Amino acid sequence: MEGDMANAFKVSLAPNELWQQINPWSFDLRNAQFGLFNIDLGLTPHPEVEQAILDEVGSYGRQLGRIGDVVEILLRHVPLENLSDSERDAIRVLEGQLAAVRQVKRSALAKK
Repeated sequence: MEGDMANAFKVSLAPNELWQQINPWSFDLRNAQFGLFNIDLGLTPHPEVEQAILDEVGSYGRQLGRIGDVVEILLRHVPLENLSDSERDAIRVLEGQLAAVRQVKRSALAKK
C-alpha cells in the first residue's frame, strides 16, 4: 500500500529528452545581451532608426549632455523672476544634476 501511494505522486516536470541544437550561424544578435549593462531600445516602431541614431549621432548620454548644455545657456538668458517656487526648485535640481555630471566627467577624465 505504501509503495502504491508513493508512485501515485511521482510527477515529472521535465521532458524525457533534454537537448538543444546550437547553430551559431543562425543566431539573431540584435537583441542579444553581452555586457553587464545593456540598453533596451524599448518598444519603438522603428528600432533600426533608433540604432542608427545611436551609431551615427551619439549615445543617449551624449545626446542628453548636449541638451543639458543648451538648457544651461538658455537659463542664463531667460528672465526667471516670475517663476513659482516649485518651478525655481525644478531648475535648481536640474542645475545640480548638470553640475554633478560635469564633476563625474572631470573625475573620469582625470583618471585616464
